[in-house]
Amino acid sequence: MFMNGNNYYPSKDPIVKLKQEMILRNFSQKTTKSYLYYISNGLKYANKSPRIIKSEDIRNYLEYLAKSKSVATLNIAYSALKFYFEKILGRKFFISIPRAKQNKKLPVVLSKNEIKRMIGVMSNPKHKFLIQFLYATGLRVSEVVKVKMSDIDLDRKLVLVNQGKGRKDRYTLLADSLVNIIRKQKKLKEKGAYLFTSRDGKSHWQVMSAQKVVKAAANKAGIDKNVSVHTLRHSFATHLLEQGTDIRYIQELLGHSRLETTQIYTKVSQKNLSEINNPLD
Repeated sequence: MFMNGNNYYPSKDPIVKLKQEMILRNFSQKTTKSYLYYISNGLKYANKSPRIIKSEDIRNYLEYLAKSKSVATLNIAYSALKFYFEKILGRKFFISIPRAKQNKKLPVVLSKNEIKRMIGVMSNPKHKFLIQFLYATGLRVSEVVKVKMSDIDLDRKLVLVNQGKGRKDRYTLLADSLVNIIRKQKKLKEKGAYLFTSRDGKSHWQVMSAQKVVKAAANKAGIDKNVSVHTLRHSFATHLLEQGTDIRYIQELLGHSRLETTQIYTKVSQKNLSEINNPLD
């Protein structure tokens, strides 16, 4: 803390300044919480004043994290510390610290038949609708559970994603086959109500609940792939690509900021692979 007699100057406290900076940059609550955790944890690990911490101290902390954390988590810690030391403290030693390289794994994609099987085995109408909606919209599960009745435009067959990842609004598609189901829901619910409500009828479904439904459907349908909620999003994008949808349009629907992120689906598209003649044939 920075004291001068009995006066305390919050703006001179690096952590207070960090919080102020993240608020001004409109960081999400999730990012703010993660950054504060890894910065505080890193400082505690180094056991030094942030003003005298060196590159070696940060390297040692990141190496410590690497022993038990995923690459994605490691890179969140890296970004947090880099932001703190460069933007808040004005120190530039991060140029000598490499960012962990992500493992490049191809997404798991279901065939249309497998998705039909997952939908077909579900006896609970709400669970069946969840799987249909996830696949039909290509939304992240965190976005699906927060969809409100007012976000759905039945005339245009569009769903508004209100402040999705990166705090951006966007639209995605709504399937014709779901219009009647949603029309019935609109008669039963107020505009501000969630599409997927919890038992109390007020709050939205929890992400974990949706994940369990999808896992159960995949197991019941006898699908031996490693299926998650995100698999339906991958399948949505891949199937659009296979039917000739422009990849930049798919990028917009998925809410990807970089086209390179969307281009991974070209590597799993059956259409692209089927154009290659197998040497055995």
